[in-house]
Amino acid sequence: MSNVVTRSLAALAVLGAALPGLSAAQAPTGPSAATPTPKAQPLKPADIFNLTRASDPQVSPDGTQVAYVRVANDIMVDRGVSAIWVVDLKTGVDTPLVSGSLEGFEPRWSPDGTRIAFLASEGEGPPSLYVRWLASGRTARLATLARPPKDISWSPDGRQIAFVMLEPQAEPAFGAPLDKPKGAKWSGPLQVISSVSYRADGVGELEKGRDHVFVISAEGGTARQLTFGDTQDAGPLAWTPDGKAILVTRRSGKAWEINPFRSAVWSVPLAGGAPTRLTQQEGPDGQADVSPDGRAFAFVGYDDHYHGYTNQHVYVADIDGGHVHALAGDLDRSLSHPRWARDGKSIYAEEVNHGVTEVVRLGLDGAVAPVANGLASGGLDLPYSGGAWSVGPRGEIAYTQGSPDRPPELALAQGGADDAHIRRLTDLNGDLFATRTLGRLEALPVKSSFDGLAIDAWMITPPGFDPAKKYPLILEIHGGPFASYGPIFATDDQLYAAAGYVVVYANPRGSTSYGDAFANEIDHAYPGHDYDDLMSVVDAAVAKGFVDPGRLFVTGGSGGGVLTSWIVGKTHRFRAAVAQKPVIDWASEVLTNDLYPWMARYWFGQMPWEDPIHYWARSPLSLVGNVTTPTMIIVGGSDVRTPDEESEQYYGALRLRGVPTVLIKVPGAFHDMALRPSHSAAKAEAVLAWFAQYDAPAAKP
Repeated sequence: MSNVVTRSLAALAVLGAALPGLSAAQAPTGPSAATPTPKAQPLKPADIFNLTRASDPQVSPDGTQVAYVRVANDIMVDRGVSAIWVVDLKTGVDTPLVSGSLEGFEPRWSPDGTRIAFLASEGEGPPSLYVRWLASGRTARLATLARPPKDISWSPDGRQIAFVMLEPQAEPAFGAPLDKPKGAKWSGPLQVISSVSYRADGVGELEKGRDHVFVISAEGGTARQLTFGDTQDAGPLAWTPDGKAILVTRRSGKAWEINPFRSAVWSVPLAGGAPTRLTQQEGPDGQADVSPDGRAFAFVGYDDHYHGYTNQHVYVADIDGGHVHALAGDLDRSLSHPRWARDGKSIYAEEVNHGVTEVVRLGLDGAVAPVANGLASGGLDLPYSGGAWSVGPRGEIAYTQGSPDRPPELALAQGGADDAHIRRLTDLNGDLFATRTLGRLEALPVKSSFDGLAIDAWMITPPGFDPAKKYPLILEIHGGPFASYGPIFATDDQLYAAAGYVVVYANPRGSTSYGDAFANEIDHAYPGHDYDDLMSVVDAAVAKGFVDPGRLFVTGGSGGGVLTSWIVGKTHRFRAAVAQKPVIDWASEVLTNDLYPWMARYWFGQMPWEDPIHYWARSPLSLVGNVTTPTMIIVGGSDVRTPDEESEQYYGALRLRGVPTVLIKVPGAFHDMALRPSHSAAKAEAVLAWFAQYDAPAAKP
């Protein structure tokens, strides 16, 4: 099956190289003796292999350096290869932390700034814990650990490092094993599954066990386990200044596996003994950070009322859990990752506002001030909001900076969020983009036809755009659905624009970064009037005058795949569609995906057998009888978030109805089908090739 799928992707990639319906002026062209202009070429699918992005910046304790992770796509191994680099903020010199075959990530400075602990692996092997002594330039692996560590954190005195690691558990046995004759070749033993969450997207089948907290000497030795039992512990790990306890996020109690939004902050004593629960909300409390004087801690969470979406707030409590109060509790945005300022007078946190990710400073009196904006996440294929950052000793913010024409770069904000206070520290893709002309991104104001609700949308016009011409349009829809797009670089959208399409994307109702009410417009009602919002986005683009209303196309992934398949069941205005990793039947989805313990409760309120009519009414399969639009379906062969059975159902239904369709499975891919650069490129080419089959050039003016 994998070989067949690989050949299908390759064939579609070849088809996408010559798209009918594009004029010579619109088609991608290569350099020639007659046209030596260095910026004459649009972005190409093969350029994905040349992209590099910055992630996980960490300011040194003295504020003179920033360690960060570079992730460069490697054409020889077909994946992103990570390496830790360190920028000197005075000279601007950028150097790798270690050389050789180690792939490093999660760098963390020691409190005195003389060492960096990090995780690293040899190629695709499991990661181990390492420390780099900066003065001597020597690196040592601290221990051979039984399982991969994560969420590393230094003790305040620099003598120990805490981390989270899986403690394996045995599955129950049923029946006595048979005696296998010597030399016999039997199949493997029965696979026993007894956990609610037994697989995870991006990982696959999970080893049975529980994540617990361990600590090890910073000079190496044997790791000591601090937490035990039927609980699930998670970072970030926050030490108290005296080094006597670590604050951790913990899920525990009766049936915690089917209540993933029930967690609390616990204090774990280093000397041994029972952990103490510090927060009491009925919701997902976590991400603790201890104040510099050790008297208080900050955390995020909310009281859960089983809505599809709830804003997350930053709270401050005494170190024993008393006197809990929210900072900026009336702020109608979600906050995350609180970090105390060194003077203990304010707290930094992350906020996404209208699709733009920013770092804000929260005064203990509730005042809110932005200090860095325009953050970008590590993903490159689609323009999702997000980012990574850390705070220096004088309040400087090192962060991954996004822009419409660049993947995430490393930047430093000092003194404010305006451009005058921001310095970009890297230019990781300068050589590539010096010879590429990208599509131009601009805001597209939209009012929903349903109720006049303002909808943020963006439009990308093709390189060499001429407003006097008519262009085909691709509507690209985000997933989630509780997520948001922003005005940042995205390879898929730029490749679509490079092929001559106007691309529009939006944050319809249900998107995050607009407040509780906006997100919960689709609470227990998705898909719904988000459909009207998206059609209004298309109408607004057509009204510009340069979009051919007879050459409209639609695609989207995950939640965007849901809406793509919903749209073609509601309207025939699109010439072709590509539903990527869609949900087709909600009843089967909520019982088979890796998030099913909570999806039914939060998105539907009842189980499928309790309200089958509601599930069916919101399933795109219920509209398949209306579909006439040629529809391609793409899904990862190992996807467990929207399992490939969902796509297979839709493919089967469309074939039975005689609707032009094809099913593509990306071999070995999980829900994120762009982790392999070759898959990312081939997927974009497949989308364009499918649209090209149903496109026709507009009449020349």
